[in-house]
This record gives sequence, C-alpha cells and structure tokens, in this order.
Amino acid sequence: MRDDVKQALDIGPNPSVAERTIDITTTGRRSGLARRIEICFYRVDDEIYLSGVPGERRRDWLTNLVAEPSFAFHLKNGVVADLDATATEITDPAERRRVLAPIAAAFDERHDENSPWPRFEFDAWLERAPLARVDFVDD
Repeated sequence: MRDDVKQALDIGPNPSVAERTIDITTTGRRSGLARRIEICFYRVDDEIYLSGVPGERRRDWLTNLVAEPSFAFHLKNGVVADLDATATEITDPAERRRVLAPIAAAFDERHDENSPWPRFEFDAWLERAPLARVDFVDD
C-alpha cells in the first residue's frame, strides 16, 4: 500500500468529516450491478470500520456487503485511491459496544446543540446502526 494511502487511512480520533468521507462501490445483491455511495469510515484500535446513523430499516450498502463482501473503497479527499477490500458485518453486541464507544464520543464532540445532526443515542446505535469492519486486499 502506498505511503500516502496509509497516511490517509491513519486518521486520528477526531478527524474532520472530509478526512473520513469516502465512496464505496458494492455489488447489488439482486441486480448484480455496481452501486456507489458516499459514506464515512472510522478507525478504532487500528481497524477500519464503515458505519452510519441508525435507521428504521437496514441500509442497502450493508445488505449488499453481507451478500457480496468484496467491494471498492475509494479515497477521494486529498489522496485519491481505489482500494480492493472485503467487509464483515459486526453483529456481536460486545464488539459493537467496543467499536461504537469511541465513534460516539467523536460524533458528539463534532456536533453541538446547534448541529443539524442528532446527538449520538448509544442504545439506538448499538441496536440499529450499520457497522462493518473493512479488510484491505493485499496487492
């Protein structure tokens, strides 16, 4: 992996939204077509994760990754790179708690009472937030 890519992935505990914003391209579970979306990534204990705010229904990107774990991880802010990766959904409650705790702290630190984003409701995130670990495929 290139040094600039490693540095872009080595985000600290409170990077800007721009530093953590990427695109991913998944394979549609029914259509088989490429599906590209914008999403944020997080680094917790030297691992990379994808997550988002909890919703009433499961996110399509996560359902696609469960059906076909191989995907493209696209860095686009500062460093531009397309990385082959695989995803593993995190469903174990203890692991979800371990991973989401630092994400919650950083999320709430960035968003005060005037923010359009809601406060991080930990129980809702534990129950319903999409969460997947990213493993990069070696070149």
